[in-house]
Amino acid sequence: MDSNAAPVPVKEKKIPVKKVTKLKTVSKKIKTIVRDISWLSFNARVLQEAADTNVPLLERIRFLGIFSNNLDEFFRVRVATLKRMGAVGKTAKMHLEENPDQILEEIQRTVLSQQQEFNRIWKEIEEALKNEKIFLHTEKQLNREQQKYVQDYFSEEVRTNIIPLMIESIPHMPYLRDKSIYLAVVLSKEDNSIRQKFALIEIPASVLPRFLILPSKEGEHDIILLEDVIRYNLPHIFSYFGYDKFSSYIIKVTRDAELDIDNDIATSLIHQIEKGLKARRKGKPVRFIYDQQIDPLLLEYLMRRLGLSKKDNLIPGGRIHNFKDFMDFPAKVFTRERVHRKTFIHPLFQNAPSVMQVIAQSDVMLHFPYHSFDTIIDLLREAAMDPNVTTIKITAYRLAKNSKIINALINAVRNGKQVSVVLELRARFDEEANLKWKERLEEEGVKVLYGVPGMKVHAKLCVIKKRIANKTVQYGFVSTGNLNEKTAKLYGDHCLLTTNRNIMADINRIFSYLENRSHDEKILNACKTLIVSPHNMRKFFVRMIEREIRNAQRKKKASIILKMNSLSDEELISKLYDAAKAGVTVQLIIRGICCAFTENKKWKKNIEAISIIDEYLEHARVFIFHNNGHERVFTASSDWMVRNLDHRVEAAVSIENPTIKKELMEILNIQLNGNVKVRVLDNEQQNAYKHTPGRKMRAQVEIFKYLHEKTYL
Repeated sequence: MDSNAAPVPVKEKKIPVKKVTKLKTVSKKIKTIVRDISWLSFNARVLQEAADTNVPLLERIRFLGIFSNNLDEFFRVRVATLKRMGAVGKTAKMHLEENPDQILEEIQRTVLSQQQEFNRIWKEIEEALKNEKIFLHTEKQLNREQQKYVQDYFSEEVRTNIIPLMIESIPHMPYLRDKSIYLAVVLSKEDNSIRQKFALIEIPASVLPRFLILPSKEGEHDIILLEDVIRYNLPHIFSYFGYDKFSSYIIKVTRDAELDIDNDIATSLIHQIEKGLKARRKGKPVRFIYDQQIDPLLLEYLMRRLGLSKKDNLIPGGRIHNFKDFMDFPAKVFTRERVHRKTFIHPLFQNAPSVMQVIAQSDVMLHFPYHSFDTIIDLLREAAMDPNVTTIKITAYRLAKNSKIINALINAVRNGKQVSVVLELRARFDEEANLKWKERLEEEGVKVLYGVPGMKVHAKLCVIKKRIANKTVQYGFVSTGNLNEKTAKLYGDHCLLTTNRNIMADINRIFSYLENRSHDEKILNACKTLIVSPHNMRKFFVRMIEREIRNAQRKKKASIILKMNSLSDEELISKLYDAAKAGVTVQLIIRGICCAFTENKKWKKNIEAISIIDEYLEHARVFIFHNNGHERVFTASSDWMVRNLDHRVEAAVSIENPTIKKELMEILNIQLNGNVKVRVLDNEQQNAYKHTPGRKMRAQVEIFKYLHEKTYL
């Protein structure tokens, strides 16, 4: 194995995991696991990684941050949606065939249980940090040198970034921002000569680092959190009020963050997005988190002023909140740095003078993050500079903050190319960033398209047209992941680079469909290699499953392997149940939500379902059907969820190149045979680790080794 590869643990510690929930269904016709409960089960797997002492300490802290960030989004979107449906009453119950209030109660119980486990893990990690001579100090644990350092830092950096709010004297409770944490302060006088008062201070973690490294003894690292810097300086902040006693507690409000985009054709989509963003900032509270040591009178006051009740997901926690910031815990304080596997250039592009020349010879599949994303940037840079390139068309969903993709497209326009970007303005939580990219692109002369009304454009496509000897040659790609060079280092995805005429013709058809104001789906009828939602993807994969069922009924070998982020669509789950009943071998690799049951006494073969949570985020979608020995292999941008199949423009591509087809099948086979970082998805959502005899096999390490050693003749 290459020296850059992370070592495989000799022994994987078994983490005890409590059952997430009682088994529930959302359909009287098709028995499935409640989507939201399955999602919480996924987040429990993230928490398992934080609990695993075989995981490097910095990574365990990072997984706590991921867990916290995931939970924030879950409450902003899913819990908020359930609360809305609960307000509708009987109509929502008919839609869900389950009472939203009951689901919310189950969520509350599960989240409180997970919060207890979270707190236990954090205490364990704090002890492990001490063993590494890394100490998190509170404002009461500073020596004289550190006290002076914290005072100076507050005066120079923090003071001008905070504005304390004396909330009792404000007629209307100030709006508490969704992604911020606040220090709720009780001001009092030791001799009780002045009536106590309450104040709020927003922690400015968006403009200042959450972690401050303090002067420390040699060989040690002392760290203080930004809120504790403020706590230490409370006497200075409130000196002119005459108080001499202060107690403070972190609180946090999570708000409904779902955008309400209506279909009013008289309002431009951009204005609707901007309006929705403003509404999001003032969304209704869906969760209130607080330090469980909080002063009871202060808690009662805050609940009253915020209009909260005991039904509003009140979550008591520890002293620290917004653990998402711990994804950026300072790595330099660790003396033993983790050895990461390094990305590498695909062998066919190493020392190649031209990306387009390589893919003109043969299709190439890039596997991120093992292969470097630089090849995609190089392709667009080359297209931007090549005088024979006339046109570039591309879709964009989530872009990096300082996007090199955008930079290449802008330079292409400056070099006289016609550039069109289908920019999805409704990419959740990236709407503001994409509005800014829209303005920048249009300023430079890029044609920006907004897709289909009422649908998100989630397909990842590109076409580059080049004139060679009076002929137009087309280059492009179909990807499972976003065109984001930052996440491409962390997300597992596949990107097919091709000049295949049928594929390029289909990509052009999709762009014609997106550019055509009538959005006539007849344009897509001629697609031969791309399967497009909402046009025909659902029906196509139903037919593929039914073909395997027929083969099984004819006593032929029949199998289905599906890899995706989430599986929740009831129609397709029902078809998988039919396949299991018929004796088709069904194997699932699902990172997140899996609403399918996997065991049933009436089936000839149970469904095998696993989930891999490891260093990289498994983000790719790959579908393999045995097809009587003539395997059909597809990569896609879409999960099997209603939103992907019915309410988004998505694309799956049929892989025809035999080398790439074999490569994808071998990668999925590695994952199916992995037994480290692999959980079994069963009917009870227990998240038990997969244990098999023989050597330990960590799929992401084995895939790195497989691709790094692979040669292309």
